[in-house]
Amino acid sequence: MEISNAVSMFSALAQETRLGAFRLLVQAGPDGLAAGELSEALGTPHNTMSFHLSHLSHAGIISSRKQGRSVIYSANFDITRDLIAFMVEDCCNGAFANIRKDKEAGCSIIELSNFCESEDKDKDKDKGMEQNRQ
Repeated sequence: MEISNAVSMFSALAQETRLGAFRLLVQAGPDGLAAGELSEALGTPHNTMSFHLSHLSHAGIISSRKQGRSVIYSANFDITRDLIAFMVEDCCNGAFANIRKDKEAGCSIIELSNFCESEDKDKDKDKGMEQNRQ
């Protein structure tokens, strides 16, 4: 993924209403939701919701289709997967997270590093400093 595409997508998601709409669309799955349903669920006026959906659509993170008199929006899961992969593979560089393919399930799995060990060492260090003060 090009950095300019990732920046555009992050920019589109970096606003409360747009992020809320995107989250609802991800939860709705491939069937998506009508613009009016999103507007109602988020308590956002229709014209304002239209502006935000246009912004997300322009970034490529959602798509729309006509269904009768309604416009149905849905999350673009391929683009979302690519954005997540970009973050994990390019940004984290395997130090904190990686993606592995699960051939049996036919999907990708994100594995995050376990930070508990580091936190435990910090707690032990703090305890030692406290005991030295006494």
